[in-house]
Amino acid sequence: MSHKTFISYKYSEAKILRDRIIEALGDNATYYKGETSDSPDLTDTSTENIKKNLTDMMYDTSVTIVILSPNMKKSEWIDWEMEYCLKNITRKNRTSHTNGVVGVIMKVDGGYEWLVNHLTNCHDKSVINYKDDKLYPIIHKNHFNSKPPKWHCEECQTYEWLNGSYIEYIEEDTFLSNPQKYINNAYEKSENDASGYDITEKR
Repeated sequence: MSHKTFISYKYSEAKILRDRIIEALGDNATYYKGETSDSPDLTDTSTENIKKNLTDMMYDTSVTIVILSPNMKKSEWIDWEMEYCLKNITRKNRTSHTNGVVGVIMKVDGGYEWLVNHLTNCHDKSVINYKDDKLYPIIHKNHFNSKPPKWHCEECQTYEWLNGSYIEYIEEDTFLSNPQKYINNAYEKSENDASGYDITEKR
């Protein structure tokens, strides 16, 4: 099943990955509602005009893809877009509900170490956690937030991949190999008002 999507990203460092994601969507790209390389440049227009264009694009989407890149916190818009997508918004007597959200980790210098820490768990197995200071709070607070927690291992208290977090982080190569799988996963978690997750809606 296809879902209307929006991509939130820092233009100056992630527009190439944005285009690769749209290309990887294939026929499902017709359901993509965000900016493309053909979109008009709005950077010199008013803040209110930019907000209106963004809300018009986001309003009837059901899944947001947010590109996690090293300098994303310098963006003026990403955390605002996350807040909008996670809230119930009413326009003209119609309410849009909380979007499913999936984070795509941008590959930098051939890897993901700018965000990912590799650790060993109590069973001597490799596990990972993330450098939260690289992300906006509204993103990392919606990661590892299943309620009650969905553990992969209760002893280690490591979360289930794809179900332990409302916003799951997927490495760029993995996401591009099968984007619909991860978009569907995000959408399924958004159903029933995202029940089963402790959602942080405000920046």
